[in-house]
Amino acid sequence: MEICAVVMAAGDSKRMKSAHSKVVHQVAGKPIIKWVSDSLCEAGCIDQVFIVGDKQEEIRNVLGESVAYIFQEQRLGTGHAVMQAAPYLEGRNGYTIVLPGDSPMVKDSTITSALDLIEKNDFAAVVFTAVAEDPTGYGRIIRDDNGNVNRIVEHRDATEEERQITEVNSSMYVFKTSLLLSVLGRLGAKNAQKEYYLTDTIELLINDGLSVGALVCDFDDTRGVNDRYQLMQASQIMNKRILRKHMLNGVQIMDENSTWIHSGVEIGMDTVILPGCSIIGNTRIGEGCLIGENTRLEGAEVGDGTEIDNSVASFCVIGKDCRIGPFSHIRPDTVIKSFVTIGAYVEIKNSVIDDYTRARHLTYIGDSTVGKNVNFGCGTVTCNYDGQDKVGCIIEDNVFIGGNSNILASVRLGKDSYIAAGSTITSDVPALGLGIGRSKQINKEEWVAKKNRLRGANYIQLDSKRSEV
Repeated sequence: MEICAVVMAAGDSKRMKSAHSKVVHQVAGKPIIKWVSDSLCEAGCIDQVFIVGDKQEEIRNVLGESVAYIFQEQRLGTGHAVMQAAPYLEGRNGYTIVLPGDSPMVKDSTITSALDLIEKNDFAAVVFTAVAEDPTGYGRIIRDDNGNVNRIVEHRDATEEERQITEVNSSMYVFKTSLLLSVLGRLGAKNAQKEYYLTDTIELLINDGLSVGALVCDFDDTRGVNDRYQLMQASQIMNKRILRKHMLNGVQIMDENSTWIHSGVEIGMDTVILPGCSIIGNTRIGEGCLIGENTRLEGAEVGDGTEIDNSVASFCVIGKDCRIGPFSHIRPDTVIKSFVTIGAYVEIKNSVIDDYTRARHLTYIGDSTVGKNVNFGCGTVTCNYDGQDKVGCIIEDNVFIGGNSNILASVRLGKDSYIAAGSTITSDVPALGLGIGRSKQINKEEWVAKKNRLRGANYIQLDSKRSEV
């Protein structure tokens, strides 16, 4: 079976209120137009042509050059859009799928069902239809007394009786290619909008004595995206599809209403996702992990058995059996190996942290290389920025850093060395050495009384209550 597709993507996106083409806006981490193209590919249709308009470069940037493009100079309706593809269709046998570029919800299984229907019944065309609770704005499917498709009438051209029909046109079709070409040249623009409607091809085929079938789909499969509200609706529906897929594959998701997962995410079985999480980009999570409340992972790789609680990790690698959070920030280009503990209010950027290292609270590690079994005391900072360049330090295996210490750029702390609490380390510390970088303590007797600095009962007052929202 020879299959090709024509995708209409030349709209001006006025209702989206955006400087960008509506079909490049994302649903579950993937541009709308990419959802359409991927569904076609999964249904076996690799040969695709996209009818594009003024924002064609944005679409090309998303889809690349593996598909064909035709520029539509004038916007004279859906029929006119498909007319632009006539030279592309000439000489082809088999079937042509026609889809709108703003319909990310259509599944490959739906497309395959339509192809099976047209081939099995030798239809000239198959229309994808759905039953809508509120059909306002949709074209209506007009059937004859035997239930066969007779014609499609646009909402603006429909009579009051026709507007009561709830079976609607999805603007998705499969045609026999040769028959589609035969009727495109006969389309007229005798309607309220003076446009060439693709829907009129159905009536022309029927008038030629040919049969047209209808595939009644789930309404969600046919949803288009024309404005920001519909974009939100599509995102919610797609997200629930993605969550269901993961749950059927052995992932426990505690709350589908507060969990957001992009289409490119991979999650191993027996991992538990608690409420409030956003897992986006090409994040990969291993088996048996726990992703705690309100965690955001973007482009992260997480090893088996790791727990991440109430934290942010982006474009980084976290090994197996680590404990991250709460309130940790793992920034891009960080590699955390296995059995590492990164605790509350710890930030790591562009650094390598080796096995069994611990930074349990209030620590910043930037642009540094950290060995195995290193202990960061509370309040430790690697001072990696000198005002011009960012250069971290090297901390070798088994180093113990006391609390409230500053390690300056380019310093090397040798293996098995210790850093005394409260130190600012400005030069290398040798292996097995103790680094102390603090001034001698001075106590001034009776200073408080002499300076009249007694605090007494000057308690701090509570802030005023906020007014009710």
